[in-house]
Amino acid sequence: MNHGTSRPPPSAVADHDAEQLGELGYEQELKRSLGVLGNIAVGFATVSPVVGLYAVAQVGTTVAGPAWVWVLPLCLLGQALLMCVYSELSSQYPIAGGAYQWARRLVGPSYAWLAGWVGLCAVVFANTTIVYLGSPWLFALFEVEPSPGRIVVVAAIFLLCCTALNAFGIDALRWVLGVGIAAEAIASLGVGLALLLLFRENGFSILTDMMGAQQLSGGSTLSALLAALAVGGWAFFGFDACVASAEETKNAARHVPRAIWWTLISVGGLVILNAVAAEVAHPDPAKVVAGEDLDPITTAVVNSFGSWSAKPFVVVVIVAFVACALASQASAARAVYSVARDGVLPASRALRKVNRRQAPIGALVITTVISCLALLLALNSSAIGSLITFGSAAMYLQFLLIALAALIARLRGTWTPGGLVRFGRFGTPLNVAAVAWLAFEFVNIAWPRKILAPPDAPAYQVWAAVLGITIVVVTGVLYLFVKRPQDKVRVSEAFADGGAVEIVERSNA
Repeated sequence: MNHGTSRPPPSAVADHDAEQLGELGYEQELKRSLGVLGNIAVGFATVSPVVGLYAVAQVGTTVAGPAWVWVLPLCLLGQALLMCVYSELSSQYPIAGGAYQWARRLVGPSYAWLAGWVGLCAVVFANTTIVYLGSPWLFALFEVEPSPGRIVVVAAIFLLCCTALNAFGIDALRWVLGVGIAAEAIASLGVGLALLLLFRENGFSILTDMMGAQQLSGGSTLSALLAALAVGGWAFFGFDACVASAEETKNAARHVPRAIWWTLISVGGLVILNAVAAEVAHPDPAKVVAGEDLDPITTAVVNSFGSWSAKPFVVVVIVAFVACALASQASAARAVYSVARDGVLPASRALRKVNRRQAPIGALVITTVISCLALLLALNSSAIGSLITFGSAAMYLQFLLIALAALIARLRGTWTPGGLVRFGRFGTPLNVAAVAWLAFEFVNIAWPRKILAPPDAPAYQVWAAVLGITIVVVTGVLYLFVKRPQDKVRVSEAFADGGAVEIVERSNA
């Protein structure tokens, strides 16, 4: 008998998952019912190829012409370096709240608080961004003229509906996301291949043409491509939602690392496919470069398939935004819940509450309230634009802090990957490369560029990422000095990790 290939019974897997979580200092409170496909669904919906493409296609073409598509494979490769670090960490520490929980075990509680604080700000305000960007599509479906006030109201209703569904727990979320991403994936793949193979208006040589877009960057091709690279980065985050649902995933140590890789590769592939397809199928890319076509994806689809396709395509986009908002909100709530278990957040007792359906209801309600309040910024387009810019930079700062924590622990010799995923002697070089990529891309995204802001935008919007990150970091540091959440972590049962304790003792020596 070959016991090495036999699959353990589900009860044994469940016991092992609960035992592993117990070793990390926590009891199993959330419902563990996701398989690897369910975990992939959460990540896929959050990253979302349709939402990601709509976020970058028009801006990318404006700043670098059709040639902008070449930055997408570079962004995908850079994020793959981060996934190497993520997969090692998630296989050893399969726990929700990755930024905070991992950094705490790798470096210590003070660093963990700051990394977690930045991550929480990024994911909570991401919910605001998603429902705000998704709401105009509902108006387009019913051919109603949107106004700032109407968009805010519809976006708030959109968010509250997502909250109600998320309150039913992970099983309800899994079912809705399964339907949503099936429609999104099929539509993305089908439309992309059709545009590429059947409806080309331009030769592939157009993909090397900037069409004079570099003039917006002072005539510099390098500056234009750097701006496009910053924009391309917007389409490649959200896969940490796979980590956020780790405590609801069966055999998480094995399945979460697989899920983050499948999510990144599948979404990245679809984004690149459809970006290239839209450029070669667009009837007049010069209009996009000139800022006369603000929706090049819809233009390419409707021009190719005919006017009948406009409404079905809008429905596909709405489905993608609904799935994305649901998954993003679920991820944010679980991240807040995970940090609150150590009592280091204001109102931690309320934030860590779980309802009878085993959903983190306290964190879900609070994150919804904050996201709704942030929607009031949408009454001013400059203000909401600043929030969107800040969110992208904050996401990459969170990634950088995680990768940097892993590198510090490796170089100190206090962490050697001990999970199912290990890259051995290649682990450190890959980690160094990940830190280098994320530091570069964080600065590149946060860099104040007038060409990425609306015409005549106020200075604070151009500097939104820098100002927003500064406010978040300063606030987090002040909280560390005043409330000292790091002291609560040191005495908690969840801090009983040998490597982390060794680091704290060494720092206190």
